[in-house]
Amino acid sequence: MSFLALITHLANFAAPAVGLAVMLWGLPRIWPKARAGRWGARRELVALCALGVGVLLAGLIVFGRDGKMLTYAALVLAQGSLGWWLRQR
Repeated sequence: MSFLALITHLANFAAPAVGLAVMLWGLPRIWPKARAGRWGARRELVALCALGVGVLLAGLIVFGRDGKMLTYAALVLAQGSLGWWLRQR
């Protein structure tokens, strides 16, 4: 496998986690009466991305392959819970 293919595989592996993290991070910022987060914006985004990639890695280890729907359900549940926790007071 070439280096470019490796980078492409890693980017495609992390894409669902990063995409969901950007949505959970960005959408409350355009909402008119959204609460401020517990942490700074950059720290929130990094935490959401790290949690998402961690969930995807756990799914890969548990199931032995990528792309299982249960892994994606766990991704949505974990990142949604963290996003909710970051926005509550």
